[in-house]
Amino acid sequence: MPSPTLKAGLVGYGFAGQTFHAPVLSAVPGLELGAVASSQPNKVHANWPRVDVVPDVGALLRRSDIDLVVVAAPNAQHHPVARAALEAGKHVVVDKPFTLDAAQARDLAALAKRQGRLLSVYQNRRFDSDFLSLRDLLARRELGRPVFFESHFDRFRPQVRERWREQPVPGAGLWVDLGAHLVDQAVQLFGRPDTLQLDTAALRERALVEDYFHAVLRYESGEHAPLRVVLHATTLAAFPAPRYIVHGTRGSYLKRGVDPQEDALRAGGRPGDAQWGADPVDGELTLVGLDGSARTQKLPTQSGNYVSYYAAVRDAILGKGPNPVTPEQAVELMELLDLGRQSAAEGRALAAR
Repeated sequence: MPSPTLKAGLVGYGFAGQTFHAPVLSAVPGLELGAVASSQPNKVHANWPRVDVVPDVGALLRRSDIDLVVVAAPNAQHHPVARAALEAGKHVVVDKPFTLDAAQARDLAALAKRQGRLLSVYQNRRFDSDFLSLRDLLARRELGRPVFFESHFDRFRPQVRERWREQPVPGAGLWVDLGAHLVDQAVQLFGRPDTLQLDTAALRERALVEDYFHAVLRYESGEHAPLRVVLHATTLAAFPAPRYIVHGTRGSYLKRGVDPQEDALRAGGRPGDAQWGADPVDGELTLVGLDGSARTQKLPTQSGNYVSYYAAVRDAILGKGPNPVTPEQAVELMELLDLGRQSAAEGRALAAR
């Protein structure tokens, strides 16, 4: 028997809902965008003319045909909207950051368990081309034991924009925005660090929230120790640093550029287009032999695929596979983001375990 088609209800049609969620989930066989809760029906219908638009979250949750609720509202609304959806018996995907803090994250995780519903977080950058390639490289242990990992997400956006993400409101700022991705990737690769130290700053003229961060994660115990991880993001880098640098006991790896899927989605592309997710920038792998001779080679970057996340969500709801981002992982990430804020406020490294 064919699997039933699951209907998703999307809460919010701002940048995240319009760019990342609606087109990506709609590309998954067996998953359909059924309705959008938005105050801008014309904006939704310009892209999805046959999709129902309802005025608020309550109207969406009352629909019996909606199986999955995707929360793409501003960050401060993630917890209350996700909580209401779980209480209504819906499965839930929340855009990152999961919640405003770890206490809210633990509350949702406990509620999802009581309700017997899937709860997941849209960590799409686990499906970036460069991250997938890096993960496979480390799994092959060609670099030996990694001793230093540096991850950058540098942009050049010198003007402070009139949007909630750059206003002094709960859930704003670069640490929870891009830090949610970079910390998650580091934990996926190396596990939870022993300590975390974060420095943040508002560097642009008239910036109201941090637009720069530099985090150092120290691994002093476990299989990856000793290891140093540096996570860095800024909005004032006209000449961006490499996306990844890894040094290991047998060589080094460097990758420039970023996964192309976000730019393609911003430009109106859809998953399934020709060459979707193909990253034209090769990595550079340098290996050092026992005689000290070094050999550098290009390492092709595999294609990224955000659709894989929602395909895994579909399978998890149908009982055919694991949740791609579990509530436990979401809680752990929020604990580390909270710890980072505390570290920045106190100006010192803090224990992370």
